[in-house]
Amino acid sequence: MSAFSPDWLALREPADADARAVDLVDRLKIHLNRPPLVVRDLGCGTGSLGRWLSGRLPGPQHWVLHDRDPRLLDLARATVTGPGVTAGTREGDLTALTAADLAGTSLVTASALLDLLTEEQVRGLAAACAGRPVLFTLSVVGRVAFAAAEPLDAVFRDAFNAHQRRGGLLGPDAVGVAREAFAGLGMAVATSPSPWRLGPERRELALEWLRGWVGAAVEQEPELAREVPAYLRRKADDPRVVVHHEDLLAVPG
Repeated sequence: MSAFSPDWLALREPADADARAVDLVDRLKIHLNRPPLVVRDLGCGTGSLGRWLSGRLPGPQHWVLHDRDPRLLDLARATVTGPGVTAGTREGDLTALTAADLAGTSLVTASALLDLLTEEQVRGLAAACAGRPVLFTLSVVGRVAFAAAEPLDAVFRDAFNAHQRRGGLLGPDAVGVAREAFAGLGMAVATSPSPWRLGPERRELALEWLRGWVGAAVEQEPELAREVPAYLRRKADDPRVVVHHEDLLAVPG
């Protein structure tokens, strides 16, 4: 599956919901202005973060859903709903957003986004968001832990992490760069772990994630291809794995 396909996003949504750091949401609430809230969700996909977070925030709320893919925006707009919750969409390049574009925004959110950006883009986004609360969830941090561990795990991990950094993207370094960027703008920053915990009850997701993880590693280090068939068979026998992520909250200092 493509990393941005509706099928993949639907498959991962329950694991995302279980992983996100509720403690940061609790801390966020005291920094929000009085309702109605205006929430901008950057790289919204099909709207899974909006579906998860809107019920945890005071209402009424208006969500502005940003993405490049009009197909995903249509799905998000139709499903980020609820009592007192409305949604609109903005199609385009979210890395071009400025502080003026975010005027009147109560909260900026994103999910699984930071690791797909360069350092320049993260710093630019931080500057645009400065002065209002920000909640970025589920950024990869480059660590996985298999229940059936073996030496090849570290080899594939390192190749995957190198692949994530291709073209100047931050990959597993994203949270650290974002933390520094927001702190440098005078904001108070907190992070919290948000790991996927996958096993037999989420076997389809575990195996789909594994195929993508291994595939990216092989793109980076083609000589690993000879290890893949036997490696995937062994992991399929015991699909339990923890895929580590981190959530970040930044609020005006």
